[in-house]
Amino acid sequence: MPNPTADWERVGDRFYRKVKLYDAVFDQDLELENYIIAGAPYGGAIALYRDEEKIHTYRGSHATKSSIDIYSCSGKLIRRINWDKGPIRGLGWSEDEKLLVITEDGAVRCYYDLQGDFIQFSLGNGSEEHGVKSCRFWSTGFVALLSNSHLISVSQYIEPRPKLLALPPEGTLHSWSLIPPAYTLSRSVEVLLAIDKTIYVVDTTDAEDRILQDGPFKHVSVSPNGRFVTLYTEDGKVWVISSDFQKKLSEYDSKAKTLPKDVQWCGNNSVVLAWEDEVHMVGPSGASLKYYYDGWVHLLADIDGVRLITNDVCEFLQKVPEDTEEVFKLGSTSPASVLLDAVDQLEKNSPKADDNIQLIRSSLDEAIDMCIRAAGQEYTSHWQKQLLKAASFGKSVLDLYNSDDFVNMCETLRVLNAVRDYRIGLPISYDQYLRLTPIKLIQRLINRREYLLAIRVSDYLHLSTNQIYIHWASQKVRTSSADEDTICTSVVAKLADKRGVSFDTIARAAYDEGRAHLATKLLDHEPRAGKQVPLLLSMEEDTLALDKAIESGDTDLVFFVLLHLKTKLPLAAFFRTLSSRPLASALVESSAAANDKALLKDLYYQDDRLLPSSNLLFQSALAQSSMQTKLDKLKLAAKTLADAKEPAAIHHQKSVADAQSLLRVQDALSRDLDATYTGLSLHATLHTLIRNGYSKRAAKIQADFHMSEKAYAWIRLRALTASRNWGELEELSKARKSAIGWEPYFNEVLGAGNTKLAGVFVAKCTALTAQERAEMWVKCGLVTRAGEELVKSKDLAGLESLKGRTSDRGQVAEVERMIRGLKPKR
Repeated sequence: MPNPTADWERVGDRFYRKVKLYDAVFDQDLELENYIIAGAPYGGAIALYRDEEKIHTYRGSHATKSSIDIYSCSGKLIRRINWDKGPIRGLGWSEDEKLLVITEDGAVRCYYDLQGDFIQFSLGNGSEEHGVKSCRFWSTGFVALLSNSHLISVSQYIEPRPKLLALPPEGTLHSWSLIPPAYTLSRSVEVLLAIDKTIYVVDTTDAEDRILQDGPFKHVSVSPNGRFVTLYTEDGKVWVISSDFQKKLSEYDSKAKTLPKDVQWCGNNSVVLAWEDEVHMVGPSGASLKYYYDGWVHLLADIDGVRLITNDVCEFLQKVPEDTEEVFKLGSTSPASVLLDAVDQLEKNSPKADDNIQLIRSSLDEAIDMCIRAAGQEYTSHWQKQLLKAASFGKSVLDLYNSDDFVNMCETLRVLNAVRDYRIGLPISYDQYLRLTPIKLIQRLINRREYLLAIRVSDYLHLSTNQIYIHWASQKVRTSSADEDTICTSVVAKLADKRGVSFDTIARAAYDEGRAHLATKLLDHEPRAGKQVPLLLSMEEDTLALDKAIESGDTDLVFFVLLHLKTKLPLAAFFRTLSSRPLASALVESSAAANDKALLKDLYYQDDRLLPSSNLLFQSALAQSSMQTKLDKLKLAAKTLADAKEPAAIHHQKSVADAQSLLRVQDALSRDLDATYTGLSLHATLHTLIRNGYSKRAAKIQADFHMSEKAYAWIRLRALTASRNWGELEELSKARKSAIGWEPYFNEVLGAGNTKLAGVFVAKCTALTAQERAEMWVKCGLVTRAGEELVKSKDLAGLESLKGRTSDRGQVAEVERMIRGLKPKR
């Protein structure tokens, strides 16, 4: 196995390497020079579109049809998207491998997987009228340049909102690029326009001239971290300056007579220029390196390097990572390099292995860490294993070492080697893998329909596989030619033991494909009604959705379906749907009672429920302000029950009639007495009359409405007490009996504070015991009278306790006299 330094090249004081990823990438008949090529970040897919402005070799009628071809980096065709939507002015990728296609008329298609599914939106802002000229992309958005020099920015693809940037100045535009929002002070995209001999920076509010004099600049390129800008001048010079245009960092003269077709950054520390078959890499301080190819070469920039694509080969050019350089650099004496040599000596059974270990004993843990990190940067399994062997050997020498990093690197390398295989074609580097994350890498495998590998990687990394199975099942229901029952059986059998897999996504895919029956069958296996119901509604399976919601017991879900049905169905059909579903009917009734009386009235009418209908009219009558309207509605309420035979309905009918009579009486009282009685209950009406001194009118109303004497007595007592009408209460005390007894009179009057009048009612409470009457006298403050009651019952113990309940000496002496009178004489 050749040494890793074999493909290293020194550029200034740094080393760069060109790693061959794949060979025999494209068919030799594919003329790459006639194609527009865009590569997804993190070693992602490559999109090819034939440049319509160039002449092509005729290869038959089938080859004349325009298409966007999506390949892996190893040259495997993933998808061919037939294209007939007009000239393409922008072709790019997002960081999550969405393909963006922008046409001349401003239409944007976002292909969210690699299988041809897309969402579409329009740039607007005059793009249809003036046309799109070109586009530049960043990880989550893009900027479109119109033919009238206007710039339109799109910062996200989930809910795209195209936004017009500031108007750039007039002049000849030679080239342009952009700085992503993440690397600008304003946190909005900044566009660099090479106009005439200077550079303008355009954002949402302003176009600022950076006052450069050495233009025109034929190429402008921004580094991945947004800190540096490359400018290619008309006379073949390359400038590297800071992105704030305050500092010139380096200059390189390419001495080329023709303009390069592309200028890209290789990571953040060098610039790559590409002509047809020649590549220049310019490092810090203007140092350079040249590569030559047999055919046309394309540059695909990434965060830590640049991919070089030809028909024959796919290579990755990058700066040699620091850890790799420390380990493998010729003559290196770093601890990690010594440790790697030690494991080589160990395999040869040489005693020098132990000598090397002793030499770096003090920094052995550092050497182990560096070998682990360097293993992650290698593409060949041989050197990965050698570096991990070195780390393992070093670990065995140390008494204590945390092996987590070692284990994680072993897992990571196994995953990276699997996806780098030419059959998959994802040549992702270790640094790209850390930025991308394992979950997004698995999503890329899913989009390529590499389900088996995705499942194995997920299991190996202890990640959920649910999304993989859902995607597999969704694709199966879309593309399988078997009958629907067979498809359903196959999918359910495969997912039966997979916990947490949601069938609603699979069912929606089936429905979108026009397989409604299959979608319904799949939904039967979805345990969560909240997932079933929305899809059933969208499938217009309304009654089934309602039944599923009712079965779930979730009233909110039932209300959701009912609201949908009420909006969609005629009222009669809506009520018929409710008629066989008591729970749904009850929920509609409770909701309508609070919010929609008209709906409630229609519901009662539809169900022929006379008593609730009458009650609803009765409530409506009470809410009216006009007396005549109240009476009319009460008549209607009574008429509703005219043919009813049930006892409850007959009783309610009588109550409605009484309500009409009471309203008429109250209307007369309000006119005669210049006070408001309308709307009061019968009890409140009598209470108000008595309190206001109209006892005779109250007595007449009591007789007219056949109110019981007991109820009237309570109303009268409380009204007289509230109005402090002690005279009439005293007159009542002269009566021989009371319908409610005399104790309530005592309690009410005493509660009002009139102890003297309350005492009048004590003697009339003959049904009470002497002790109870004595307690009543005490409450009135008449302890002596209480003692007399106790003497009558000869309650000596009661008298003894009574003596301590007063501080009045006279009353105490009287009680003691009573006690002596009851005690037996000696």
